[in-house]
Amino acid sequence: MMIFFLCTAALVVGYFTYGTLVDKLFQPDGDRTTPAMCMADGVDYVPMSKPKIFLIQLLNIAGLGPVFGPILGALYGPSALIWIVVGTLVAGGVHDYFSGMLSLRYRGESIPDVVGYNLGNGFKQFMRLFSLILLLLVGVVFVLGPAKLLGKLSGIEVSLWVGAIFVYYFLATILPIDKIIGRLYPFFGAILMFMAIAMPVALMTQGYEMFPNLTLENLHPKQLPMWPLMFITIACGAISGFHSTQSPLMSRCVCSEREGKFIFYGAMVAEGFIGLVWATVGMCFYQSPEALNASLAAGGPANVVSEACTTLLGGFGGVLAILGVVVLPITSGDTAFRAARLLISDFAKYSQKEAIKRLYIAVPLFVVGYIISLANFDVIWRYFGWANQSLAAIVLWTASAYCIKRGKNHWIATVPAVFMTAVTNTYLCNATIGFNLPMSVSTPIGVVSAVVALALFLYVFRPTNIAKMAPDNA
Repeated sequence: MMIFFLCTAALVVGYFTYGTLVDKLFQPDGDRTTPAMCMADGVDYVPMSKPKIFLIQLLNIAGLGPVFGPILGALYGPSALIWIVVGTLVAGGVHDYFSGMLSLRYRGESIPDVVGYNLGNGFKQFMRLFSLILLLLVGVVFVLGPAKLLGKLSGIEVSLWVGAIFVYYFLATILPIDKIIGRLYPFFGAILMFMAIAMPVALMTQGYEMFPNLTLENLHPKQLPMWPLMFITIACGAISGFHSTQSPLMSRCVCSEREGKFIFYGAMVAEGFIGLVWATVGMCFYQSPEALNASLAAGGPANVVSEACTTLLGGFGGVLAILGVVVLPITSGDTAFRAARLLISDFAKYSQKEAIKRLYIAVPLFVVGYIISLANFDVIWRYFGWANQSLAAIVLWTASAYCIKRGKNHWIATVPAVFMTAVTNTYLCNATIGFNLPMSVSTPIGVVSAVVALALFLYVFRPTNIAKMAPDNA
């Protein structure tokens, strides 16, 4: 368990050091009027306190990714813990901070518009469609995942839980943000905190040790390659493009730019901690990668959650811990559909103040979401994994462009952007959902494509070109 505590300490230290560096680079302006203060509409632009926004942001971004992803990542061994820490601080935290703060600077606009201001209109139009597809995939994945957990816990048919969750998502999508989300999330947050603290404490007090030792070798029982699969699999526990679709929801509620580090970078660090918890559960509760893989084969990550929670915490504690996992996807699925509604309304310049206008967008969205939910869950999850990390790479390139145009140190975003570009392109070339090429071919293509992307970026944003670019008032 020592490595778990060392990794947790690294996250805390990283927040106060690297997080502060990122914040100082951006230079938040406490005197600048935020969208929540000058565009308040009582529906989406609603001023809220910093602690409440932090909690909502954490629950928005922490879906199944920081639970299911790290459990699957645990099959690779302790290397997964290293990636969670490094990825959270150097990639995920930077991604989440800039997606939130740039939206704040651009009047709370959705991520396609933020991308468009910095990378051009072509990227903006592509991002509108790409983000909408990702949000629908997320919404559906985060219906099916918790429905299966609740079905296993209660014995009630999964289809009934799917219907109940869809109803909740619909209400959370159309009602003002402070009516359901703002009121239920503190309760959800309390359950989440119980789960996040109780699980590692139970592992420690009951004498569980990490398998088999602190090797960084690939321990996957099926010998699946660590590169690039581990970086796609863990996803939200280290970096997730989905977060950039959620940050604008909270940028519309922030009262001061100086709250950005705590809300956006801090929520990612908190999610990284949740990822550490579940990767550690996967490596400690089961005594070998083979044992963990057997549990996964018997019922997927949901089976691991159920077995670990009920065994470590008993009946009542186990139920609370499982509910702590359930609230994560539910509190991301509801805002996924809400973000999709806002994305469409921003594109159409269609006011959302009147309830009937929200229904005109929400009803077709949920019809499409229901149709997607009839597809195979595993296939949806694989497409989500690739699309999620691809979006993360694009948003990091956006942050790089913003910085370089203002003479700031862009490498703080460019380095993770290059890395994630290589990861996603290698995965797309190798995966069966992609081109199904051998890894010996996929890796060179992925790496070369990332280097080419960097060269094009530096060429497009060379000083002579930057001088000709129109200011965006951010």
